[in-house]
Amino acid sequence: MAIKYIDQMDLEGKKVIARFDFNVPFDKKDTTKISDTTRIDRALPTIKYMLENGAKKIILCSHLGRPKGEMNMDFSLEPVAAYLAEMLGEEVTLTETATDSGIKSLLDGSKPKVILLQNLRFHKEETDCDREFAKKLASYGDVFVHDAFGTAHRKHASTYGIIEYFTEGNYCGGFLMKKENEALTTVVETPTKPYVAIVGGAKVADKIKILEALIVKVDHLLIGGAMAYPFLKAQGKDVGTSLCADEDVELAKKILSAGGAKINLPTDHIVSTEFNGAAENCSTVDIPEGKMGLDIGPNTIEAYKSRLAGAKTVLWNGPMGVFENDDFNKGTFSIAHALADLQGAFTLVGGGDSVAAVGKSGLADKMTHVSTGGGASLEFLEQGTLPGIQALKFGIN
Repeated sequence: MAIKYIDQMDLEGKKVIARFDFNVPFDKKDTTKISDTTRIDRALPTIKYMLENGAKKIILCSHLGRPKGEMNMDFSLEPVAAYLAEMLGEEVTLTETATDSGIKSLLDGSKPKVILLQNLRFHKEETDCDREFAKKLASYGDVFVHDAFGTAHRKHASTYGIIEYFTEGNYCGGFLMKKENEALTTVVETPTKPYVAIVGGAKVADKIKILEALIVKVDHLLIGGAMAYPFLKAQGKDVGTSLCADEDVELAKKILSAGGAKINLPTDHIVSTEFNGAAENCSTVDIPEGKMGLDIGPNTIEAYKSRLAGAKTVLWNGPMGVFENDDFNKGTFSIAHALADLQGAFTLVGGGDSVAAVGKSGLADKMTHVSTGGGASLEFLEQGTLPGIQALKFGIN
């Protein structure tokens, strides 16, 4: 069954409750200042559509951080409300809690038109997927819009349980959900060959499922970052003091036996004696004793660029090194440039660190799609769907 999206809905005169992912980062020096507004910005087309298509009331809701079911104003959505008001040119009223008694009068009055519920995770019932809490949230709207792809892998009250209280045809996905679902479905179900996946990150154990899913589908799997060292050690190479857990080495052996011919590993490295130490070039695959690998080397960069040339589908999940440090970012940024230069290819970047890396490279707008959902995009690639997406397709019985 196909998902119904917001542009297929009649919103005229309706109260709409809409779930977004406003879980944004804040400036470390000024904890009231949002340091990256991307997740809110990606929600704006859906919110503006509701405003422009006659919605009577728009009730926005989201979580922020991990307040662990308690009211902690360090995780208040007040800065989000202020930013939304600025971007929309509309008054945005923030409620005291997601269930306070004043919400009824806000819904019954002519103003305000846009209401933002206070942090859903101030209520433990949210993450418990409590039916009464979900029912309460559902009571605020005639229509439910799910546009929080970043939380669609969670069976929470506002992302899953709420749909039980809307009849078929009165719930839908927003524009961001549509983009994410269609882009990831393309990579999972109908990738055009040649299909190349680039996987980095810290631990094989964290990505074993995605590696197992990819190895049977891709033509080439390029591995970099700390992810590479357990694979190299599994092949009998020396990795010095590079991050490399015994558990990951065993898992790497399993992946190598399943698809060794497709797997591409670094043949040289940028190393240092410590995490923030001086960068040194290591022209051999073996890393000397007392050194740790912190980026792929120039020969590996050229080999990986060669593998990417002519690719028609590329999935990138995880950086090639410690890209936050200018001494160890060349591998990651070279991959970003290689993808940006591909002609006629479908390029998808998913996973928190690779999204941050492509953003820092300044090339995000050159990619076909940059996913907003870290854990959600990973789970989609592993499973082919998510609980929140399944609920939009089939409802909850």
